[in-house]
Order: sequence, then structure tokens, then C-alpha cells
Amino acid sequence: MQRAALLDAARSLLSEGGTDALTFPALAERTGLARSSVYEYFRSRAAVVEELCAVDFPVWAAEVETAMAGSDTPEGKVEAYVRRQLELVGDRRHRAVVAISASELDDGAREKIRAAHGGLIAMIVEALGELGHQQPRLAAMLLQGVVDAAVRRIELGAAEDPSSIAEAAVSMALRGVLGD
Repeated sequence: MQRAALLDAARSLLSEGGTDALTFPALAERTGLARSSVYEYFRSRAAVVEELCAVDFPVWAAEVETAMAGSDTPEGKVEAYVRRQLELVGDRRHRAVVAISASELDDGAREKIRAAHGGLIAMIVEALGELGHQQPRLAAMLLQGVVDAAVRRIELGAAEDPSSIAEAAVSMALRGVLGD
């Protein structure tokens, strides 16, 4: 229960104040634990983020997969893949995972995050193959780049409304730079 409380506090701190807010004294304060007790659960901030990724990313990926399963066409699956990820941007789980940069993580943590993203990309490869892409894995990685760019745009609080960013990302995913 304490570990779950620490992870929940970490999600809140990261989504409220970013990397700078995630400190062991802040975790201790949020959970009512002694600072030394936090170290019993996690050796570093990177370890906290690594566990958040391990716990939250599969849930997030399952939500994307469920959205994709609701469509019968490859185009619908691509649209669901993009839209669901962008809908999750405001979710504390997602905001927490992206709040800390990969450069602050150790190699093991970065590798786990890469593997998790690889699983997300693997979800869309089949649909892109059905659409006729000769290199569906490459197309999936490029598609994820579009999604990642849209996520950053939304997180920056861009001048555009998040729904118009989502529409542009879906259009880019389905029609490329030609748009409508």
C-alpha cells in the first residue's frame, strides 16, 4: 500500500510541477512517510519513474489497444491509435511518465521505456500492412512520431485547441501531407 501511495504521489507531483517537483522530501510529505522511508522503496527519482512506467504504460497501451479493437477497418484502427493516445495526454499517468526526460534515467530504465514504446508501435503494424505499406514497421515508427509531436503540442498548451491538434494528427496519419 505504501508503494502504491508513493507512486500516486509521484504521479501528482510530476503532473503538477514536472521533474523539479519530484523530490523525496515532497514524496514523504505527500504520503506522510519519513523521508528515510521513501528510500526503502526507491533508490532514486529514476527508479520512481521506471516503476511508474512499468505500472502505468501497460494500462495506457491496453486502452489504446481496446480503442483499436473497436474498429473493423485498418483506417479506423489507425485513427483510434492516434486519437486514444492524444486523449490520454491529460491523464496523470501519461503526464507523469513524460514529465521526466530520458536523459535522467539510467540505461536499464531507458531500455524498459523503449521496449514499452516498441509494444505500442507493434499494435499498429498489422493495420498499416493492410493499408498497403511496404514497410509497415517503419510506417508505424513514423506514425508514432506524428503522435509524439501532437502530444508535445498539446502539452505545451499550443494556441490550437487539443481537438484540432488531434484532427490534424489523424489527417496526417491517414492522408499524409496532402491533408483533406
